[in-house]
Amino acid sequence: MKKHPAQLETLVLDQLPEDAVPSYEAALLAVSATISLFHDEATDHWRIEAVRDTLADQDALHAALALAAGLTGHEAPLTRSLTESDGWLARTVEAFPEQEIGRRFLIRPTHVAPRHTYGRIALTLDAGLAFGSGEHASTQGCLMALERVARRPLRVLDVGSGSGILAMGAAKLFHVKALATDIDPWSVRVAEENAKMNGLKPRLRAILATGYNHRAITRGAPYDLIFANILARPLCAMACDLAAHLKPGGTAILAGLLGKQVRMVLAAHQRAGLVLERRISLDPWATLVLRKRG
Repeated sequence: MKKHPAQLETLVLDQLPEDAVPSYEAALLAVSATISLFHDEATDHWRIEAVRDTLADQDALHAALALAAGLTGHEAPLTRSLTESDGWLARTVEAFPEQEIGRRFLIRPTHVAPRHTYGRIALTLDAGLAFGSGEHASTQGCLMALERVARRPLRVLDVGSGSGILAMGAAKLFHVKALATDIDPWSVRVAEENAKMNGLKPRLRAILATGYNHRAITRGAPYDLIFANILARPLCAMACDLAAHLKPGGTAILAGLLGKQVRMVLAAHQRAGLVLERRISLDPWATLVLRKRG
């Protein structure tokens, strides 16, 4: 288990409209150790809380929040408070239990002793790394979509991989190699550590890349399966790139979008030559399974 800093702070963004949640969630995930989301049904507003080291990069935090504000048109005020580190890890561990997802996957935090999984594929992750831990509905939707992929993919790409959980799931399920990419160096390092911890280092490569702009991605194309669990607007912007790197008849699993954003994301990918196979809804989030016309 990783050691955590002696001095922590809690960041809170409150009164967020639903449309602004994905962008601000991504902003805090990029600069924090762990985040939590809360929905007030009475007001239909959201609150996001994040915990991080007080010595962490302040400029990166301000830049991430400014980008979220620009993308959403909503400037969310930030409140900060010191958090006692004693007991924080214990609370994090308690909030991250072993969880079964769909019919095939089991997410096991490192603090839980291994046990026989009875037909489930176990993926071990650190409780201190909340992004891509399987708790978020977008990750769950992608794993549920993955277990229903009919044909065994030979080439797998995970764009915006975070912890690498989706690439690892595909590598274990289909016994194939997978390429995981992210724009955040910390995420790339975490994905590499998780691959090693799960015995997948020979089958999973993690690289730093923006979108599809990397020679390793181009060399590996076309892909039979592409994950893109990011945000609605980047999904739309990269629809043509996704289609160009996906094999005819190949599958794309898209997530990180709200139900109300499905029409926009789907339209962008239909224009690029993809068709909808199924939608998985875990309110308010949605996962789309698309196929490239062959």
